[in-house]
Amino acid sequence: MKEMQSLAVTTRTGLGKGANRKLRAKDMVPGIYYDAAGTNIPVMVEHLPLQKLFAKTSSAHVFHLNIDGEASQGNKPALVWKLEYHPTKSRITHVDFYGVDLEKPIRVHIPVEVVGKAKGQVKGGALDLHRESIEVSSLPLSIPDKVVIDITNLDINESVQVADLVLPEGVTAVYDDNFAILAIILPEAETAETPA
Repeated sequence: MKEMQSLAVTTRTGLGKGANRKLRAKDMVPGIYYDAAGTNIPVMVEHLPLQKLFAKTSSAHVFHLNIDGEASQGNKPALVWKLEYHPTKSRITHVDFYGVDLEKPIRVHIPVEVVGKAKGQVKGGALDLHRESIEVSSLPLSIPDKVVIDITNLDINESVQVADLVLPEGVTAVYDDNFAILAIILPEAETAETPA
């Protein structure tokens, strides 16, 4: 089991654009915590700790959200569900935290990492990556950091489908139609030179 990160937030009473603007001037990010039970708690969090946490967890990993000011709330297992950024600065302007039940599966997107050099690439083919992430369903604490795909044995015109993925126990890929994640293809210049 992975060690969970934690983030301290404080409840906020001021709502609306004016109150949020004042928070941002103090290097605070306004946000909201909500869960499937209908809980909605307006919160605020320091910008730098939020930025560091998101760099480690993205939207796929659960962490402890420590809500100050609400003795009954305490630590909540949560995900960063949505971030809003300033249009011209690399600053987070709003955050949504989503509380999860550690005993129920959730759906999240995790990145795909390609390793190895395909046989088809050695013969002059090119890697065509169709998806940089896939959606998986898993218990919150079992979510893998990434899906690693070894392409060493792929030849030209071969692909890896989502159904071909070997995922950890308890983790399943979410899809309606079996789609290609990547393929080894002939470069366009070579296919254009081939007579019709």
